[in-house]
Amino acid sequence: MEWNEFFLACAETVGMTLIATFLAYLVGLPLGILLYQTGKKGLRPNRPLNLVLGIFVNILRSIPCLILIIVLIPLTRGVFGRATGAWYTMIIPLFFASFAYVARVVESSLNEVDQGVVEAAKSMGATSPQIIWKVLIREARPSLLMGLSLTTISILGYTAFAFDFGGGGLIARAYSIYHNYPMNYLSRPEIWVILFLIVAVVQIIQEVGLFLAKKTDKRRIAK
Repeated sequence: MEWNEFFLACAETVGMTLIATFLAYLVGLPLGILLYQTGKKGLRPNRPLNLVLGIFVNILRSIPCLILIIVLIPLTRGVFGRATGAWYTMIIPLFFASFAYVARVVESSLNEVDQGVVEAAKSMGATSPQIIWKVLIREARPSLLMGLSLTTISILGYTAFAFDFGGGGLIARAYSIYHNYPMNYLSRPEIWVILFLIVAVVQIIQEVGLFLAKKTDKRRIAK
C-alpha cells in the first residue's frame, strides 16, 4: 500500500463514521428526548407510547449490524444507485444500526439530571420545550458528550463490516491484508500502520469527548 492509500482508507473510515454519527443523532436525539418525556420521570408520562417506542428501540438494537446491512441493501441501492463497492454505501446501515443506541444514551443522560432542577424550572413557569433545551440538555451536557464519544467509537467499529461489501476504510484494508497474506500478515508493515491509525483516530475521538465533557461539567467547575 502506498501512503496515499493509507490516507484514502483513513478518510473513508472518518467519512463513514462522522456522517453516520451525525445522522444517528439527528434521529436518535429527538427519539431519546421523547422516550424521556413519556417515561416515569418525564414531563408528560405516557406509558403506552413509551412502551411502543421502547419496544421499537430494543428490537432495532438487537439486530446485528451485518444483518441490517443485508436487509437494507434495497434501500441503499435505491438511494445511492448501488449497494456495495463504495464507502458511502455503508452510511445507511451504520445509521440504522446506531440511532436506537443513541436514543437510549440520550434517555439515560436525561434521567440522570437532578429532578429538583426540573421542578424549579416548572415552578418558574417554564414550558416543556424550555425545560428540555434550557434545563435538561444543558444539565446533561457532560453525559451527552461522553455518550457522543462512545457512540462515535462504536460506529467506527461497525465500519469493519465494510470489508464484506467492498466499502473500504482502514479496518477493511486490514482484513484484506490478512486475506492476501494469511501466513505472514503480521510481518507486513501495512498492518501495523493501519493499527496505529485506528488507535490514533479512536484516541482523538475519546480525548476530545472527555475534554468537552469536563469543560461543560458545572459540578467540576464549582469545585
